[in-house]
Amino acid sequence: MYSDFNPLKAGVIVHSVYFWLKDESTKEDERDCQKYFEILAKIPGVQSLNYGQPAPTHKREVVDHSYSFNLILTFKSLDDINVYENHPEHLEASKRFKKYWKKVEVRDTLLV
Repeated sequence: MYSDFNPLKAGVIVHSVYFWLKDESTKEDERDCQKYFEILAKIPGVQSLNYGQPAPTHKREVVDHSYSFNLILTFKSLDDINVYENHPEHLEASKRFKKYWKKVEVRDTLLV
């Protein structure tokens, strides 16, 4: 569960997940997809969880606005993210909600 932990300091792992929903997805599908994120927030070891959609920033060659959602979680340690990745609630929720996803990309960062 959440804590008063400062999520952005050296040694923290930032787990950033980009989701592209299927082209035929509806607004209702988008709302349902957000339930997935709320399930993940309850998994032990998750220190913080935030999600959003592409910001309406200026179009530039280096900016990707093509994704549907970005999920950002923080973990205190590799052990915590390893528990999260294999946690039954994470695996079950992923099976349940993957019907909405066209593509998913994960980027894990160890802050220095």
